[in-house]
Amino acid sequence: MQDKEKEPVSRDTRPRRGVWSIIFGRGAVALLLLLAQFGFLFVLFGRLQQYSIYLTGAVDVLSVAFLIYLLNTRSNPSIKLTWCIIIALVPVFGVLLYLFITFDWGHRTEQRILHSVKAECAHLMPEPQELMDRLKNQEPGFWPLARYLAEANGYPAYENTDAVYFPKGEDKYAAMLEELEAAEKFIFLEYFIVEEGEMWDSLLDILKRKVQQGVDVRVLYDGTCSLLRLPASYPKKLRALGIKCKVFAPIRPFISTSYNNRDHRKILVIDGKVGFTGGVNLADEYINRREMFGHWKDAAVMLRGDAVRSMTLMFLRLWNATERQRDYEPYLIEPGPCNGMRQGCVIPYGDSPMDQELTGEMVYLDILNTARDYVYIMTPYLILDNEMVTALCFAARRGIDVRLILPGIPDKKYANLLAKSHYKVLTEAGVRIYEYTPGFIHSKVFVSDDIKAVVGTINLDYRSLYLHFECAAYFYKCPVIADILRDFHETFPQCREITKEDAANQKLSTRLAGAILKVAAPLM
Repeated sequence: MQDKEKEPVSRDTRPRRGVWSIIFGRGAVALLLLLAQFGFLFVLFGRLQQYSIYLTGAVDVLSVAFLIYLLNTRSNPSIKLTWCIIIALVPVFGVLLYLFITFDWGHRTEQRILHSVKAECAHLMPEPQELMDRLKNQEPGFWPLARYLAEANGYPAYENTDAVYFPKGEDKYAAMLEELEAAEKFIFLEYFIVEEGEMWDSLLDILKRKVQQGVDVRVLYDGTCSLLRLPASYPKKLRALGIKCKVFAPIRPFISTSYNNRDHRKILVIDGKVGFTGGVNLADEYINRREMFGHWKDAAVMLRGDAVRSMTLMFLRLWNATERQRDYEPYLIEPGPCNGMRQGCVIPYGDSPMDQELTGEMVYLDILNTARDYVYIMTPYLILDNEMVTALCFAARRGIDVRLILPGIPDKKYANLLAKSHYKVLTEAGVRIYEYTPGFIHSKVFVSDDIKAVVGTINLDYRSLYLHFECAAYFYKCPVIADILRDFHETFPQCREITKEDAANQKLSTRLAGAILKVAAPLM
């Protein structure tokens, strides 16, 4: 390939948010319920003024009852606190909004379908009992997490898998082009963002040729793309080319809680032999062909070998949720031989908002709580719940070198303010915070003690940890961990470290904005 690094980049001129995302998103629900609150108050203090004392008392009783109920739910304490404040301030609005979200109108059917799909293909996951027994005896520090991911979530550990780490989106892009050209049987793409431009257009050229060669090509992308990135008719365009295409949870003119649960995963599987995941979407800013927030740094990983089986099944589970005839076995072929080291274990895993398992957060907490030397983290967002703040601070206070690399140029002002609201407590505990001065960090990477690492799509925010479909790859004692660690050491010098004094001396406006936003953070 030609060296693209020297080519000029275009500057982003797209609007940041479309009106349809507001009309048919959570904002519409909140607005309607807020209007209901005002309507209630108008009736209360207008036409029913003589009964206002009774109605006010009824509202107070309702509020207290809901507060007691909330305090006894299994929800995260931060989420409980947010709901308590909303219901205390605007009881009618708060109760109705809570009921709307709790009743899950709009995707209970989807939840049942996804559960049935998961159950019907559970037998297709390997049960590596010999490996698990060996891990229990030889790797007692890793075995409990491997057991959790396998038994609670259905994601087993694999050996016989090579991995290649890409510290930049450009590196993943080059590898994707090469691997797609070699596809012989099928290509599965599942991405949060797809947008026409140099990156997607070049991939599409290959996909069109592969279809003509008889390759089964499938594309699944999240419905938010239709708001700003792609026309609503884009699936028809791809189908006309012979490419099977679906949109996950397309935005339509009705109110539904399903809009909360986006498909944030990034998966590319080729012939069941090669799999990609990480933070890189299929749009030009991810490979720095379009400048949006300075230099865009992202990370991804490519697997080759047995572990790709889990990535194939992850894709097929979501794809088959809308299929009457569900095929799995034809795509779960035996992978080819690996051309390199086969040390360690790899666990590709997913996280779903449709179950009770907070898999993404549990894996991160396990890394923090079992670390012996260091934990280094790259994340674009730092919107933390109580458990994650506690784990980060506890790790630092027991002598672990905990470092966070965050964007120097944020893509969302509110997210940056929320991140800064955590700086003081984290730095006081000994957590070291770095801001990437060349631009925006979009990588979602953990590495610890030279033996553990995670590369995937899971941000340190409520949406990734509680609301989105996510995926990642966990590495234990694999050679690729050295490459991941090297990326951190090469990135630290490009960052500005935030000292305790910096965190303590933030502008009053920054502190106030962060404090106010933190109240609503679980609902953002």
